Amino acid sequence: MKFKRILLKLSGESLAAGQGHGIDTARLSQYAAQIKEMVDAGVEIGIVIGGGNIFRGLSGASAGFDRVKGDQMGMLATVINSLALNSALEAIGQPSKVLTAIGMFPIGEHYSKWKAIETMEKGGVAIISCGTGNPYFTTDTGSALRAVEIEADVMLKGTRVDGVYTADPEKDPSAEKFDTISYDEVLARGLKVMDLTATALCKENDMPVYVFNMDVPGNLRKALEGEPVGTLVTAR
Repeated sequence: MKFKRILLKLSGESLAAGQGHGIDTARLSQYAAQIKEMVDAGVEIGIVIGGGNIFRGLSGASAGFDRVKGDQMGMLATVINSLALNSALEAIGQPSKVLTAIGMFPIGEHYSKWKAIETMEKGGVAIISCGTGNPYFTTDTGSALRAVEIEADVMLKGTRVDGVYTADPEKDPSAEKFDTISYDEVLARGLKVMDLTATALCKENDMPVYVFNMDVPGNLRKALEGEPVGTLVTAR
């Protein structure tokens, strides 16, 4: 495998599959199977899942919710998704542990870098929820922070598109895909890979990000084996 330890960022919307909201159990099982396959191959995996399939803080704020409360509701949405993935992994014999950035015992253990690393080194999957535990930060930023903290080799951003393009490929059929791109070019072009805080955090800490389509079965293995199924974003 090209990478030994990864932080995998999963989209909450992807968990909903075609339903648009909630959790699609077939998609959940597909994710769990891909993750277990990689753990069996010797990869240490930490995971952060978004909560957009249940509640998005920014959307709540635009609808009149207090922003802090809206973001806290979004954090709880990530816990629901994390528990669902935890259950799906355990059902196929893959040990995993839900860690929460805010105190939430007995739903999950309070997150620390050392608990996450211990879980991964013992062959378990560390599922890290609640983002950073603070309002005004996205799960992209939470993923970037956790990737740096757990000393991951790369942050894998599983999305519904197969990489970074010059424009939104769902809106512009002439958009061209990058095989590799620097953070500086991402910022200069205004590409929506991650929010600015997450991008800056990864750039400053020399954390590469690999953007790929997690919804295609087998793509996680291909990404970890170095096959060109996505776009690598680097600090240089």
